Amino acid sequence: QGQLVESGGGLVQPGGSLRVSCEASGFSMGLNVIGWVRQAPGKEREAVSCITNDDDKTYYADSVKGRFTVTRGNARNTVYLQMNSLKPEDTAIYYCTFATEVAFRALIRGRPLWHLVTSWGQGTQVTVSS
Repeated sequence: QGQLVESGGGLVQPGGSLRVSCEASGFSMGLNVIGWVRQAPGKEREAVSCITNDDDKTYYADSVKGRFTVTRGNARNTVYLQMNSLKPEDTAIYYCTFATEVAFRALIRGRPLWHLVTSWGQGTQVTVSS
């Protein structure tokens, strides 16, 4: 059974930047992705970005495109989400997840296929506030 561990959340002012990290272990990577999902209080979960495990293709939700960048570290089991130009509406718990590429791309398009996410991290809080 794989494990995902997030780190790096915190408080940042609007317009600021923050990077969160996810360390994955115990997965058979294959045609899967490491994806980032966020959930704000009282709101539905939102799939925001993912990176494929085989060739590092990246996908983004429209709400974060141009502001967030997902990358993979040299130690291939670490994935980063660099968040720039942060807005108060980006405030949420950010979860690192594991799913197939097809499933996560559907999630990014808004299809509620959450049962296809096979693993979740514990989440890290990101708060954007002055």
